[in-house]
Amino acid sequence: MIRSDIIRGHLDSIILRLIVEKDRYGYEISKEISQRTDERFQIKEATLYAVFQRLEKKELIESYFGNKSKGGKRKYYRITTLGKAYFRETVEEWKEMKDIIDIFMEGFN
Repeated sequence: MIRSDIIRGHLDSIILRLIVEKDRYGYEISKEISQRTDERFQIKEATLYAVFQRLEKKELIESYFGNKSKGGKRKYYRITTLGKAYFRETVEEWKEMKDIIDIFMEGFN
């Protein structure tokens, strides 16, 4: 299990990545993060919704209610045009950061 403080600065990007693929609701995003990381990283519900609020405030995502399901109406999130541009920037930043970290970590056993 990875320490949450290591990944915390990248939560916006991780969530945007999932919403770029398709509109999603909170539990679906949480489940997808767990599945894609083979349960190595799990996001707490409170953290997830804090990220949603932050991204909405920055106008990177917007929410809407979907059709009624078993538990009521689900709140879905979709990425905005601004959000797509921001996400592309974060991908480039990540690649640069990964290259720099790899310089120092490669070859260490």
